[in-house]
Amino acid sequence: MNGLGELEAAVMEVLWHAGEPLRVREVLERLSGRSLAYTTVMTVLDNLHRKQWVLRDKNGKAYQYRPAGSREELTARTLRRLLETSQQPDVVLLHFARSASERELAVLQQVLDERLERR
Repeated sequence: MNGLGELEAAVMEVLWHAGEPLRVREVLERLSGRSLAYTTVMTVLDNLHRKQWVLRDKNGKAYQYRPAGSREELTARTLRRLLETSQQPDVVLLHFARSASERELAVLQQVLDERLERR
């Protein structure tokens, strides 16, 4: 997942598959095959919260974490932020459109057609 480090991506996978909010300890337990410290996972979750990839709610003394959206929603939001921070978003869009696959172009065309119909 672009924009996320390897461990951040692994934590997001755990949260998306969980289907319910998880505490740090629960995320740590589900990160199978990794020898990580509790504080490492806590730091990663804190960073993901700061990046607005996860939401957290206090439950007793501990936070519970959940994704701030689906994989697709968060990826789209990341793309939106990249465009907004670009000095020339129009040029970025042109480059993207020129490199898009036929399937991607068909999806873009469908969205454009829907927007034109609503006018």
